[in-house]
Amino acid sequence: MSFAHFSMHPMLLDAISAQGFTEPTPIQEKAVPPALAGEDLLGLARTGTGKTLAYVLPMLHKLLTSSGHGVRALVVAPTRELAMQISSDIQQMIRKTDLSCVTIFGGVGLHSQRLQLKGDVDIVVACPGRLLDHVRRRSIDLSTVKLLVLDEADMMLDMGFIEDIQQILDETAQREQTLLFSATMPEELERMADTAMNSPQHIQVDSIAPVESVSHEIYPVAPHLKTPLLKTILRSMDFQSLIVFVRTRYGAKRLWRQLGNAGFNVTCLQGKLTQRRRQEAMCGFRRGKYEILVATDIAARGLDISCVSHVINYDFPPTVDTYIHRIGRTGRASATGSAFTFVSPEDAPMMKTLERALGDDITCCYVDDFDYSAQQRSTAAKPAKLKKQPRPQRVRQKGSVLGAEQATPRNRPARQTMPGSPQSKAKIISKPPEKKAKLEVLDLRPASRTALKQPHSPRKLQKLKIEEKKFQDVDDSQP
Repeated sequence: MSFAHFSMHPMLLDAISAQGFTEPTPIQEKAVPPALAGEDLLGLARTGTGKTLAYVLPMLHKLLTSSGHGVRALVVAPTRELAMQISSDIQQMIRKTDLSCVTIFGGVGLHSQRLQLKGDVDIVVACPGRLLDHVRRRSIDLSTVKLLVLDEADMMLDMGFIEDIQQILDETAQREQTLLFSATMPEELERMADTAMNSPQHIQVDSIAPVESVSHEIYPVAPHLKTPLLKTILRSMDFQSLIVFVRTRYGAKRLWRQLGNAGFNVTCLQGKLTQRRRQEAMCGFRRGKYEILVATDIAARGLDISCVSHVINYDFPPTVDTYIHRIGRTGRASATGSAFTFVSPEDAPMMKTLERALGDDITCCYVDDFDYSAQQRSTAAKPAKLKKQPRPQRVRQKGSVLGAEQATPRNRPARQTMPGSPQSKAKIISKPPEKKAKLEVLDLRPASRTALKQPHSPRKLQKLKIEEKKFQDVDDSQP
């Protein structure tokens, strides 16, 4: 079956053929026809199966074959990286059309996004938090939305966006169609879908299971030996691009510094970075500037990164679904991949759950030239310390650089008053009187010939009068 069997706009068929797509994936084959018919859809499929194109094609066909004003299609995604990827896919499809698309996410200024939303916008791809910020500021009107898409809905629930999603559903109450795509179906998400969607059609391609083209290997290791073991594996293996998953943002930052100090070409992706640094890390890793990406679970869902040959779970995933999403970054598009997982003694309960899910596909491995008996933390495994950068030099003249010790303050000329200026016409109305300092006169004559007269305080004068009166009374009492 080819895309030509779908009754879509000719421009979409040309855009699909220009990108090299010939046959639809199973989720696209089952989801596109009912979505084109205007039915609400609830699609379940594992990561890397082409869910984005399954809702982008019906959405664009509806916009091209109908007219309207304002924002007519809204796509909500959990992370900035996924929102940018969806927007990039849409831009590729609408290059030869009159449709316009705007991406909204946090980490950047609101003003530039408000200016983009003032124009003629047909499609908005947004993260929930920043979208509601624009709704509160009345810079976007969601009452004109006819088609709503919730992508990776289960991840948005895990990230605590349930109330934001419910508010978005209330703001788009006039919509005509709702498409919800997810990898798993929690009970909370199922209840929300039953209330927000109109008799949705359920489509599930296959069970949520790991990709068959990925091999699974576990490496038992003590927690304090994870970093030395990772460095040993990286030096001994041949890989094109590799992702290392860490549980926390602090752990990702620390491991990134350690691998960078060891000479590896590595970058980092975690939620605490600014949008500019996150975008630079993703673009550099995609283009081959960096060979290793140390990331938290924000890179485990929805991102389509080609040529990832290996995935290493530095920290054991908390759930089986998280493990499946992590290793889904490799073995994509019928390619083969490998997944390495470090297992510590405290990970034993979760390891048994993973063994029941994967069966006999897991292989236990040990590195021959690695010392597993080390009891203390090695110097290489300790957190790396950042070196203080020298203060930037000052540029005084073009072509000459002046160091901090050679820099001299500029002698600015005194400000002169031009004739006829307001400063020259100003008059002094009153001038505070100058206080004259009192000069103390010292008498240099001998102390026997002069007596210094010093003013007494009122209390001392009263005391002297009382003493003088006592002496007078004594003199009067004597015969």
